[in-house]
Amino acid sequence: MSTSTTVPRGLHASVRTPDGWAVQHAIVTVTDTAGRQVARAEADADGQVATAPLAPGVYTVVATAIGYAPAASTAIATASGAAEAGTLVLARQGGTELPPPGVWTIDPAHSKVSATARHLGLSSVQGRFTEFSGRIDMGATPEESSVVAEIVAASIDTGNGMRDDHLRSADFLDVPEHPVITYRSTGLSPAGPDRWTVHGVLTLSGVSRPVDLDLAYLGTGPDLWGGLRAAFRAVTELRREDFAMTYNHIVQAGISLIGATLKVELDIQAVRG
Repeated sequence: MSTSTTVPRGLHASVRTPDGWAVQHAIVTVTDTAGRQVARAEADADGQVATAPLAPGVYTVVATAIGYAPAASTAIATASGAAEAGTLVLARQGGTELPPPGVWTIDPAHSKVSATARHLGLSSVQGRFTEFSGRIDMGATPEESSVVAEIVAASIDTGNGMRDDHLRSADFLDVPEHPVITYRSTGLSPAGPDRWTVHGVLTLSGVSRPVDLDLAYLGTGPDLWGGLRAAFRAVTELRREDFAMTYNHIVQAGISLIGATLKVELDIQAVRG
């Protein structure tokens, strides 16, 4: 014969972002009508909070978390000591949401890294790198977040084999000597609603220079395989001479074969975990 034990239940609440994602490690405090704190609990990995039973009465429930604006609610404890505070929604301070904290791995199959150069001052030639990897570490606050990425230089593809071979040569990417292009962030600052400036260092063709990315966060959602994905778009402009890529031809007075700058565009999907 077995017996079951019922654990007395106190206040229960769920702490989430406006998008519905759990705010892990949020702190919930419960105060009575006299302003005395009667309970304090930390949210679990699913954003759930539970306290010990409360004395019957009305309570104020406040949820806080680093990087978020506080949220408050009212709960009534019954004679059993149980109370429901429902869902406490925490918005990012400054009003801008980012993906939930954790490690996010870039998915190359659903991402794109491309560069566009002016040709003869008339049209544009676009190339893309087909092999790359990276990870995004989302911190509790944007300032604690970081990104690191590596691109296989030899994977450049402009749709023309002869041109691609030239781009892999010492005139440009110098693939035999510098097979990997790297980018490592050094900071992140807000630039507007859902927009950020990523500060970092780009190492290209053996030369390291500070490069800022204009980053837009496009949202987060589940995929078909049970995972969670976040999407970003980033752009920047590079001066070729900053990376010792000075090869060029003057075809007419004032007109170069290749433009002096490159527009780099990143369309990124990252998977949590």
